[in-house]
Amino acid sequence: MSEQNFDVVVLGGGSGGYAAALRASELGLSVGLIEKDKVGGTCLHRGCIPTKALLHAAEVADVARDSSKFGVTTSFEGIDMAGVTAYREGIVAKKYKGLQGLIKTRGITTIEGEGRLTSPTTVQVGDRTITGKNVILATGSYSRSLPGLDIGGRVMTSEHALQLDHVPQRVAVLGGGVIGVEFASVWKSFGADVTIIEALPHLVPAEDEAISKLLERAFRRRGISFSLGIRFAGATQDDQGVHVSLENGTTIDADILLVAVGRGPSTSGLGYEEVGVALDRGFVTTNDRLETSVPGVYAVGDIVPGLQLAHRGFQQGIFVAEEIAGLKPVIVPDVNVPKVTYSDPEIASVGLSEAKAKEQHGEDKVVAYDYNLAGNGKSEIIDTSGIIKVVRVADGPIVGVHMIGARVGELIAEGQLAVNWEAYPEDVAPLIHAHPTQSEALGEAFLALAGKPLHAL
Repeated sequence: MSEQNFDVVVLGGGSGGYAAALRASELGLSVGLIEKDKVGGTCLHRGCIPTKALLHAAEVADVARDSSKFGVTTSFEGIDMAGVTAYREGIVAKKYKGLQGLIKTRGITTIEGEGRLTSPTTVQVGDRTITGKNVILATGSYSRSLPGLDIGGRVMTSEHALQLDHVPQRVAVLGGGVIGVEFASVWKSFGADVTIIEALPHLVPAEDEAISKLLERAFRRRGISFSLGIRFAGATQDDQGVHVSLENGTTIDADILLVAVGRGPSTSGLGYEEVGVALDRGFVTTNDRLETSVPGVYAVGDIVPGLQLAHRGFQQGIFVAEEIAGLKPVIVPDVNVPKVTYSDPEIASVGLSEAKAKEQHGEDKVVAYDYNLAGNGKSEIIDTSGIIKVVRVADGPIVGVHMIGARVGELIAEGQLAVNWEAYPEDVAPLIHAHPTQSEALGEAFLALAGKPLHAL
């Protein structure tokens, strides 16, 4: 048996865990970072980075097909999945190597192995006891399925889908949230026939309804099919494919079924409950400072109820490190964390939807404005359509920004600043946006809500 002692012990080396470790080290604290697989976690190795590489490859495929509209002659000859995989894995390997180097440079001790919380100050890793004055739980999440739906064979999660060495001819996607529509977008661009199954009335149901409807319209134009408002009933597999049945009696036949119904917290069997850490349906409950029911034990990332986003976990990791160091960091509520869906077209949002704003502030106290990207020069140049929607309280601050269109994920940072700083449209309307950029569309929306529309009718 051996023992190691640190100021902070972090259990889990994903986005939240390694961010906490880096910031704590920067603040002069000694850090032990425990990871059973590879630092970087799901986001780097099986989630955000590899899927966005796939989405970029899909974009290149679409550009090759459509290049003649820009006066460029090319030919699209197909998808080389081995080449796509090499490109994707090359990016992951480079980012992983960089992260490893950064962790080593910061003097963080990486402890390989599966950790189990054994007391408020100790984590057991094999025959080693890792002791910390504070412990941060950051064990991440896993892909969920539905009761009675076993993963295996032609039924797979996003992690398995990343490993496919071919483009399936027919794909059924169970779940119309972020992961579902992103993979649907990739496979359509790669040449597959795609059908999305979503039990709720709209795709990306967590977004403003206007954005959801525009995504549905765009997917119809692209030839992506979807079934909305009808629940999944079951699935069977045979040599011909997978056969998905819905509660209305419809059957959808496909070569594979991607199960994208959300992610569950990885907290089972890790000693949390035995030590007294309170759980709710597997999630670790915390106070607003991210401290659990056990003093000195904190939780960050996907195991904390709320948005399951890498950058939210990253911010929480920084927050907890600063909290432990006594810096009293500022709380950012989940509603003000930016969200991006990297489908074609992209979706980006922050703050309240129009419906939620009216619930909170009153039907007659909310003003919303949609700026159509058809009026934006750069959007015309890159051949995209969509809207920028800004929601404000009447005679009050901006409370929501919602966008759909190519590359709008790059615009959401400004929306985040406006919402989090509770800016009034009148405050930000005078600020200058470079021309020609898509950011001008956001500026035009602010101008309109400030009562001085420029190009808007």
